[in-house]
Amino acid sequence: MSDNTLPQHEASTMKKTAASWASAITQMAAVFAVVMAAKGALAEPFYVPSGSMEPTLMIGDALLASKYPYGYSAASVPLNIALPSTARVLGALPERGDVVVFRWPGDRSQVWVKRVVGLPGDRIQMRNGQLFINGVAAALQSDGIGKAETEDGADVPAPRYIETLPGNRSHPIFKLRAHGFYDNTAEMTVPPDHLFVMGDNRDNSADSRVPVADGGVGMLPAANLVGRVEAVLGSWDLAMSQRPITSWLSGLRPSRFMTGVN
Repeated sequence: MSDNTLPQHEASTMKKTAASWASAITQMAAVFAVVMAAKGALAEPFYVPSGSMEPTLMIGDALLASKYPYGYSAASVPLNIALPSTARVLGALPERGDVVVFRWPGDRSQVWVKRVVGLPGDRIQMRNGQLFINGVAAALQSDGIGKAETEDGADVPAPRYIETLPGNRSHPIFKLRAHGFYDNTAEMTVPPDHLFVMGDNRDNSADSRVPVADGGVGMLPAANLVGRVEAVLGSWDLAMSQRPITSWLSGLRPSRFMTGVN
């Protein structure tokens, strides 16, 4: 009859190896949990895939959004999955002019970025391309000609303006066309617990002027807020991915690294 019992030193080695693996896995799980907790509670990076927020944000910008200013809900979970909407804990509304990231109402697994221009109870209307809030026009001042980047990396001339919201919050916008499709709208009242958001690239943004059914945001539920954009951490021209890898380094935009977002 054969003896299948391992020698004592081999059994001891196997136990030590198993314990070492278990310890490593436990440490990795702990690190992952800490990172996810920080991303869920404090701040999280996001990337800008479109030009809807130009000239404030560029395609390829890496953003840092803080989560604590508006409280927490299912939208705060740092996963690209569609969780059911929940009420917010420690909730607070943004200020007009805040740049925010949020779960798109049409598919909550997607995170979008826009600027808040209307709060609950505000009456919002576009007249000939100018924003009116509660019947008062947001001031516009011409600021020359900028360059709007298209999805394929080309630059097109874009008239640039400085828009000033109530409370004297100012930011730049692009106006690509004199008669844009959403330059004139009916007056809309923002419902309770909702927000009106717009892109700074006014003729290239599917925002609260556009119903969700048509690919826009519609009135944004405050529960969908993820956080407030604080800074651009870094930036790389995504169009460079279509060029030889040897030229990719030239796509970096050092001037945008670690810059605040107004």
